[in-house]
Amino acid sequence: MASFRLTGIAALLASSLGSAALAQSTMPLPPADIPGAAPPATAPAAAPTPAQPTISTSPVAPITRTSPESASDAPRIEWEAKNRFRLFRSDRDFERHVNAYRADGVLAAEHRLEIDTGGRGWARTMVGSLCVDAAGNLSETCTRDGVAENYLAPDDHRISAILANAPAEATCAWSLSDGERPQEITLPCDEEVNLRVRYGRPTHAQVDIARTDGASDRAETDILVRDLLIAGLGDSIASGDGNPDRAIALTDDGFCFRRFLSGARNEYFRPGRAGYHGSKACDGAADAQRADWGQHGARWLNAACHRSLYGYQMRTALALAIENVHGAVTFVPLACTGATIESGLLDRQRAREAACGGRRCPTNVPPQLAQLQDILAAARRHRPDRALDLVLLTIGANDIGFSELVADAIVKSETERALFRRSGMIGAVEDAEQVLNARLPVSFARLRAALKGMVGGNLAHVVFVSYGHPALQEGGNLCGGGLAGFDIHPSFAVDAARLQRVGDFVSSRFFPALRALATCEGNLCQDPASERMTFVDAHQLAFADHGFCARADTDPAFDVACFSATGESFHKDPVEAATHPLVCDRSVAEFRPYASRARWIRTADDSYFTAMTYPEGLPSALQPSDIHDATWGLTSAVYGGALHPTAEGHAAMADAALPAAREILGLSAPSQ
Repeated sequence: MASFRLTGIAALLASSLGSAALAQSTMPLPPADIPGAAPPATAPAAAPTPAQPTISTSPVAPITRTSPESASDAPRIEWEAKNRFRLFRSDRDFERHVNAYRADGVLAAEHRLEIDTGGRGWARTMVGSLCVDAAGNLSETCTRDGVAENYLAPDDHRISAILANAPAEATCAWSLSDGERPQEITLPCDEEVNLRVRYGRPTHAQVDIARTDGASDRAETDILVRDLLIAGLGDSIASGDGNPDRAIALTDDGFCFRRFLSGARNEYFRPGRAGYHGSKACDGAADAQRADWGQHGARWLNAACHRSLYGYQMRTALALAIENVHGAVTFVPLACTGATIESGLLDRQRAREAACGGRRCPTNVPPQLAQLQDILAAARRHRPDRALDLVLLTIGANDIGFSELVADAIVKSETERALFRRSGMIGAVEDAEQVLNARLPVSFARLRAALKGMVGGNLAHVVFVSYGHPALQEGGNLCGGGLAGFDIHPSFAVDAARLQRVGDFVSSRFFPALRALATCEGNLCQDPASERMTFVDAHQLAFADHGFCARADTDPAFDVACFSATGESFHKDPVEAATHPLVCDRSVAEFRPYASRARWIRTADDSYFTAMTYPEGLPSALQPSDIHDATWGLTSAVYGGALHPTAEGHAAMADAALPAAREILGLSAPSQ
């Protein structure tokens, strides 16, 4: 399988904290229970298996018709599957993305959606209408557009059909049959027909056309929906960390945080969570206040994994659904922030945070591959030949401790550095080199062996998307040191020399090794022909201008006015900061988390203003004593996705992944 890569690019610094009508796919019919799947919020009746197509003429979004230049003048039937990204419950949400999407790709569509929402984000109105439960796990049964469906294996798909090039004022007699009793309906030829067609069985559509001059004509076609099963696996880059579906709402009042091993004079204030009514001073907070605080966080598709609709895997799968009108995409999102191969993919990992809609949340997340195996096993009990069509994967940075290398570059205070070293939260390049040479190849071999059987014995169906670069500007120059973008915490400042050391290691060692492992360069695979993954890193060229330090006059007005280039964004006087922590005279409500920016990488300031996540996934020994604790003050600035791609960055990654996905699936790119 070809490697989708731009050659000649300098090896780049990794970024992870933590043509064709569609042929029939062999989608299985799983049982009523999927291992590990959560029950739906309500218990709707199971969707009945239709004996024949169900026809209606209720209004639907119009079918995209072929352009006059390419279309025959003869009448013909055109059809498309509706709401074909099956994670969406509502066709309204899907059509919003269809309307924003053009042949210019996902990034351009994201820019249109950014403008449409004023930078507040489109996912905030959709995250509550997905085929997931309160904890963000896939629902066994999902009511989509009023019909209860089995999410993994639908019995049928809703489609719309119309007669293109219909004669003026003609009448159309439609006959539709999947081999059983045909259904018939007569209506004006310029009206659409809506029907549910049996999955896995062609529906023959025939239209007899009665013209006003007495002449007649006939058009016919077979309707068959290809339902693609696509899984997303990996770490925080794969999950979309840094981009909550509904961003945090902050208040202009100051909220007190303590410093490590320091007195009251070293307390500092930053914007607090809007809606929180407890104590904002550092004299402590009761458990009830901590619970109140937890009710006002950012919202994620899946909080335990910081899984987001903005993630590149989600956007790639969604784009495939938009582009292919005769298909549907059943997407299985499993990527989880903090995942490594051993702890995350092959074994369980700790949850990032707890937000389960008032229910008790698990502290651990099951292994991603075990979850996927359970889903496939359930499906194969009904359709033994069912296999994954595509896997999207990003993994490896957490395995070598890249977040610890980043901490080494951005934590300047010796007090915090000493504490972080003792806790294993600051690492050295030498340690990462040892893991890269000794452990990562072994772990990758285990990953290949576990994945191979899930994709029909051919790992070319796994699209490995490499990391975007977090620290470049102006065509590839490394970002310098300083406080800009990192003054959200008093101990932060980017150290240019440390950043350079990390960059040298990543460019000369980590990135080449990651590519070699994914593509079986050298003698890393037993059978390269079947174990070579499809590798993608074409997006890295675009990231060379958009690292965390990139700035432009076109950046949002709040950023220009309030995020100081010299690290003077917040008042240092605690008396003044307690009532208004920002130096600028703007309200924090003016921050736009999803506005277009020169930087495609979240700074620590961005992370706090977008997600402000508390470290509920930390080991018990590191758990904070209260919500003003120094640990929470520090980690709240980075646990929401600092040094992770923004929605724009993820859209660029999706654009890079799409050519590889289309080639594997035998699909064409949209025409201009």
